[in-house]
Amino acid sequence: MEGVSYQRLPKIMIREMKDDYLKFNLTDTDASMANALRRVMIAEVPTIAIDLVEIEVNSSVLNDEFISHRLGLIPLTSDLAMGMRFSRDCDSCDGDGQCEFCSVEFHLNVRCDSDQTLDVTSADLRSTDPNVVPVDVAARALSSDPSSFDSDQRGIIIVKLRRGQELRLRAIARKGIGKDHAKWSPAATVTFMYEPDIQIKEDLMETLTLEEKRNWVESSPTKVFDIDPITQQVMVVDSEAYTYDEEVIKKAEAMGKPGLVEIYAKEDSFIFTVESTGAIKASQLVINAIDVLRQKLDAVRMQDAEADFKEFTDHMQGGG
Repeated sequence: MEGVSYQRLPKIMIREMKDDYLKFNLTDTDASMANALRRVMIAEVPTIAIDLVEIEVNSSVLNDEFISHRLGLIPLTSDLAMGMRFSRDCDSCDGDGQCEFCSVEFHLNVRCDSDQTLDVTSADLRSTDPNVVPVDVAARALSSDPSSFDSDQRGIIIVKLRRGQELRLRAIARKGIGKDHAKWSPAATVTFMYEPDIQIKEDLMETLTLEEKRNWVESSPTKVFDIDPITQQVMVVDSEAYTYDEEVIKKAEAMGKPGLVEIYAKEDSFIFTVESTGAIKASQLVINAIDVLRQKLDAVRMQDAEADFKEFTDHMQGGG
């Protein structure tokens, strides 16, 4: 209908937040927007990862390609990624890595001179930018309790060397997105589910004996329901634990009590769980994803506006 607006104003409510974990509710929107946000978080929020490796000396048991691949998968702190240029769009360099706008240079130079096996780890990487380092190195540097880290584990293992073996290389880290390669994805996992709406029919529930109530509650694979020890009434203790398995509905039907419980998915309310690789904080991952999604929507609007303008000019020229 002309003049009617279908605009929605989505809302986010934070449920739990840590550096590498975020749980929140997204409401007043639909599944298309929720899934768009999830996909952008996984594949289109930029981070920094090693993309070019020049190996000078490698006498380890692993070949050059194997080591290069392992280096690329080491997550790097990427708080500056949104402000960096993509190397393909940078007009200040020729892609050799010596550019403050699109790349960060790393060096690694390790040799084993003892009979004990030497672990070469992410801690041995030397960055030219103190703001871009392996995430485990940054975590140790910021930790108020260094003893919480295992003294035997210096970082993410790249390769192991024996006496006389050496590894010396130069690596270039660049900005990228997970759509191009998984090493640039800032998300370990991003999931969402419809928020369940669970309604127990109290009149039917009261026709069950206490033993029948227990059997019905225990039919749920997850701890969604429980029995009040005082009133002996069945109550919902954690609706978010429901996995849409319909086991309690099937159990009620088997007991001859169809309609004992009604469970619906709220089509405009979603529960998100976000886990970050550590490249950026989980909360910043969501903020960056919203920015990227907004840029995409703005690009669509611009294309529509240009198409409308072209149609108008073609019409005017044709009419003339």
